[in-house]
Amino acid sequence: MAPRREKAEKEKEKEKGEDGAAMILNYLREYMAIDITANLHNKVSKGLGGPAYTVKALKELHEKKEIEGRAAGKQIVYHAIQDPIDEATPDQLVSLDAEITALRDQIASTKTAEKTLRAELAAFSARVSTADLRRGVMELAKEREQLLGRLAPLRDGSVKGRKVSAEEQARVDGEWGRWRRVVAVRKRVCREMWERCSEVLPEGMKRRGELWESLGLEGEL
Repeated sequence: MAPRREKAEKEKEKEKGEDGAAMILNYLREYMAIDITANLHNKVSKGLGGPAYTVKALKELHEKKEIEGRAAGKQIVYHAIQDPIDEATPDQLVSLDAEITALRDQIASTKTAEKTLRAELAAFSARVSTADLRRGVMELAKEREQLLGRLAPLRDGSVKGRKVSAEEQARVDGEWGRWRRVVAVRKRVCREMWERCSEVLPEGMKRRGELWESLGLEGEL
């Protein structure tokens, strides 16, 4: 029984050794043998001769060219084999540098364009909308009709029995002149705003008058 048991133990030990080497190969970074043994919590060396097994396994893997090793003082540092395909050539590095520079320039230009667009958006937001323009025109028209309604009886002479004094006449004339100036100012403001809003005409329109009519606006600027 003893020879069989001894043979079974050797085979079991051999399997453990193969599993340990595979575990080291999968785990391997730039570590020394003692680091690998400690970081793997002695899983690959327990029962196989201690840290000496890790040194032996690493040496065998190095000899089989499955890992790389280099001297670091009195120790040897092992690391996984680097695939040459993953290494960039000098031409590729130059190309990457050029691409990085181009992307940085693109980011800078994009930021500048963003700043410009934000400024334009703020300017558009500050402008009076079409709805506000229509509302203003309607209010002015209503106000004009009220004023004309008040002046109509005086113009056609239907108001009798009361003589307008020179003071009242002067006050009315002054009010009339003031409102004429207000109308002129508002008309100028409206015309300037309309000219800005109609700098770019919708597709299919060639004249500002067409846009004015399509919006249902009345009167002339």
